Amino acid sequence: MQQTFYKYQGTGNDFVMIDNRQELFNKNNTERIAFLCDRRFGIGADGLILLENHDEFDFKMGYYNSDGNESSMCGNGGRCIVAFAKKLGIINDKATFEAIDGLHHAKIEDDVVKLQMKDVDIIEKFDNHVFLNTGSPHHVQFEDSIEDFDIKTKGSKIRYGAPYNETGSNVNFVKKISDAIFAIRTYERGVEDETLSCGTGVTATALAMNYLGETKQNMVTLKTQGGDLKVSFERNGDSYHNVWLIGPATFVFKGEI
Repeated sequence: MQQTFYKYQGTGNDFVMIDNRQELFNKNNTERIAFLCDRRFGIGADGLILLENHDEFDFKMGYYNSDGNESSMCGNGGRCIVAFAKKLGIINDKATFEAIDGLHHAKIEDDVVKLQMKDVDIIEKFDNHVFLNTGSPHHVQFEDSIEDFDIKTKGSKIRYGAPYNETGSNVNFVKKISDAIFAIRTYERGVEDETLSCGTGVTATALAMNYLGETKQNMVTLKTQGGDLKVSFERNGDSYHNVWLIGPATFVFKGEI
């Protein structure tokens, strides 16, 4: 069976996008999904995203990691599916859609997609890191030199170690550049490697930096390996709301496999 797909990327975080409004794609076939994401034998992507019909909202987003398993929220994937929905003519410049972590609103301005993320009410501070959930779980810690840092080795050790163990966590290594600019590299569970960018990761890092007092700004720039993203937010005590992930979402090509 031939499968039509679209390839999108958001600051180097790339996805196979499939229009599944007719529900023809077998999303329970883990091996098939992993094959499509395989960079040597398939199309190649950090994850696969299904756009599906929704009874009340513009569409529904289904996200699968490159290992073939359904995963928690993907911020860059959320921005890319909004651009994909516009390409398909489902929306114009605004969208409301459901993902695994609930309802999301989005806006498109030129090639920039602004995605509203979930509110964050709990941030846990430890001796050398911060943990929070921005739709996906994230461990955030400072590193003095992240340019030549062994992300895969150090990230996997934290991802599989205590206290994360069974479910695991994404791991972000951060370096402060200025009051409102931070460099970040992320190890993603499910991909089990570094990705060039992670939307929920930069969101978590922006909130963590504000929570720790490393920035007083409510608009933070995160410099990822794949480009710059911005995160804006409002703080009320130790809670964060009206959180927006802002950056490009780019169509790469369309194909059949």
